[in-house]
Amino acid sequence: QVQLVESGGGLVQAGGSLRLSCAASGHTFTNYAMGWFRQAPGKEREFVAAVNWSGVNTYYVDSVKGRFTISRDNAKNMVYLQMNSLKPEDTAVYSCAAAPGAFPAVRVFEYDYWGQGTQVTVSS
Repeated sequence: QVQLVESGGGLVQAGGSLRLSCAASGHTFTNYAMGWFRQAPGKEREFVAAVNWSGVNTYYVDSVKGRFTISRDNAKNMVYLQMNSLKPEDTAVYSCAAAPGAFPAVRVFEYDYWGQGTQVTVSS
């Protein structure tokens, strides 16, 4: 069992930045690749970014490439999502998740554990 708790969401103007954090506890953190997903009202959950167990390899959805950076600190059992140049279309609930399988994992069913999510709202 892995418990995940996100923080760092909020309201920001377009062009601004936010840094999301995800604290993990439970099973060995390095057994899992980690990912961030988002879900806007009325839309399906969407993959955003993933990082492999060591933090060396990352993968992003095209719409956030060059603006978002995923990273992890295995000593602290933490995963981060630095979001720059935010756009109104980035508005969503952002959730972190843990995947035990191959990297990159971009589909919801590849992830075994999920956090509750944190709201990100970008105003125009």
